[in-house]
Amino acid sequence: MSASTSKKSKEKEQQEIVATFQKLREEQKAVASKSAELQIEQKSHELVIETLKEVEKDRKCFRMIGGVLVERTVGEVLPALEQNRDQITRLIESLQSQIVTKGKEINDFREKHNIRFQGESENSQNSSGEQSTQAKSSGVLVERSA
Repeated sequence: MSASTSKKSKEKEQQEIVATFQKLREEQKAVASKSAELQIEQKSHELVIETLKEVEKDRKCFRMIGGVLVERTVGEVLPALEQNRDQITRLIESLQSQIVTKGKEINDFREKHNIRFQGESENSQNSSGEQSTQAKSSGVLVERSA
């Protein structure tokens, strides 16, 4: 009975390792998704700022603040938009560093627990950044550019 108990224990441990690995990957995806969302918002701010720079400072404009449309002048709105854009830029940089850190954490976890993806050989995991020329069974065909 102790052999079957240790087998079940080892299987449960493997399931926990896989669950932890999946959790790390999901966390990285969530941070990447938020970063992409903020990059879109940053581009939107850039477009509005560029448009408002060509307009007279005392011209009337409208700005949405907390779901309420407020009437202001371009001179009042433009500095606030630039400040928001700068804050978004800093936040994106922070998220990008979190993505890199999480990626390192995931790679360390993979190496520690010898995790391989289906179709990945043991040698391709140990290669230092080189892509394997073997086809992978991921369902995606990627053409290497020269």
